[in-house]
Parts: sequence; structure tokens; C-alpha cells
Amino acid sequence: MQKLSPIIQPRELINLNSNDFVLIDASAGSKTRYDENHLAGALYIDLNTDLANIQDFAVGGRHPLPTVEQFADVLKCFGIDKTTHVIIYDDKNSSNAAARFWWMLKAIRHEKVQVLNGGFNAAINAGFPTSSKVEEPKNAEDYKITNWNLPLVDINEVEIASKTSNKTIVDVRDANRFAGLTEPIDLIAGHIPNAINIPFTENLDENGLFLAPSILKEKYTHALANVKLEDVIVHCGSGVTACHMLLAMDYAGLEIPKLYIGSWSEWSRNNKDMVLAEK
Repeated sequence: MQKLSPIIQPRELINLNSNDFVLIDASAGSKTRYDENHLAGALYIDLNTDLANIQDFAVGGRHPLPTVEQFADVLKCFGIDKTTHVIIYDDKNSSNAAARFWWMLKAIRHEKVQVLNGGFNAAINAGFPTSSKVEEPKNAEDYKITNWNLPLVDINEVEIASKTSNKTIVDVRDANRFAGLTEPIDLIAGHIPNAINIPFTENLDENGLFLAPSILKEKYTHALANVKLEDVIVHCGSGVTACHMLLAMDYAGLEIPKLYIGSWSEWSRNNKDMVLAEK
């Protein structure tokens, strides 16, 4: 059976029978917009309450993963079981929680999951209908999950990597945040020692659409030359936009590297070594 592409194009979505998939709006911080206007049939999933288990930012960062038991309950509430075709979008060109939800489903070995290329606006531009009605999820069986099956690292492993050359740490935040010139969310501006910067926005073209798989493959093959992908650790501010790079790499047919969920939001709150902007 041919592998399902992790990216679905707006026209492909329009041509699907709405009974054959569950459509999820994962636009973080946009519940008000969702209530006023969303893609017809879409259910709203909340990054903070459904896709994370937020407690102490110093332990796991701003968006730590929920337990597998919590995530299983979320999936059932959204009418998702092991056979469901899940299609996810957000209103930030799939660079927000859409990629995070995709990674979480991939990490429990869910087979039929795709992210909508270009997200909300691209679907509207292609003619997909919108709605303001209250959508009801389908009934679903319990989703049995035992563990996360994609590679994760914790703060201790990242600290070792920051002091050696055994691993490659990739920070996908924008260049100014990486350089410590600005920090709009976390307490300290800077980056993890020994990290390199590959902004996630470079996965997209001028229209906010993913670059072609062949271009993405060339980009990451070059950027990570002479590096085993199993030795790559990817992070961002809080383990959300890092998933955009992982999605892009999967779209390119490459191995999915390790994810550091705690990311800069955890690292910068634990008195770890940091590279700050020069004064």
C-alpha cells in the first residue's frame, strides 16, 4: 500500500467525501475566529488543554506532552480511533499546532493523518466551504495507546549534546530569537550552546505553502550534511513549531529526528548555559 503523504493539498481535500475523514482546526489562540468562521465540519482542538499538559514551565516547558492516557481520551472525544483519516489545519500556514498534532498522531503510530497545505486561508481560496455552526464529533472506540513511539529527548540529553559534538541541535525559531536580539515569549533571549539555526519558515514558499518534497530533501540533506538524522535534536520555543521541521522532513521522505519538547522555554528556566546576544 502506498504511503499516505503527510501533506494534503486544498483541492484534494475538496474532492474527498466529508464522511471519510475527521477535520481538525488546530489554530492556537483562535477559538473566537473558529466560532465565527471555520472550515465546514471542522472540530476545534486546543493546543493548551488538548495537546499539552501545562504545569510548571521549568519542567517540560510551555507545552509539555500530555500523558498517553490523556491523549487517548482527547482522541475519543474528537471521534478519532485507529482507523480514522485525520486532516489537520491551522490559520498560520500549518506552522502552529497543526504540525504538533500531526507529530503526536505519528508518535502513536496513527497511519492516516495529513496536514492541509497552506491551512485555513488556502482552503478558503480553493473554494472549501466555511461555517459558524457547532460541529459534533463522531462516535469512536477507545484509543489504546501505550507510549510515544517517535524519538524524544529530555533536558539532560540536550545538555550533554550542548557540550559535545556527538549530536546536532537544531533551533527552528526565527534568526533574531536565535541570536538573542528579541524574545517575545520567554524570559531570556538567546539559544542553547552548540545549536544551529534553521528557521521553520524556510520550509514555506512566498504563498505560505510547503516547498516541494524534492526541494525540502535537498535543503535538509545540505543543511545536515555528514550528520546521521538519528543524531539530530530539533527544538523551538515550546515544542510546537519544531514539529513543522519534522513534518517537512517527513514530507521530503527523510527520517524524523528527535524532538526536544521542553525547548527554549524549559532550557532558559533551568540555569543552563546559554548563548546570549553580544552587548
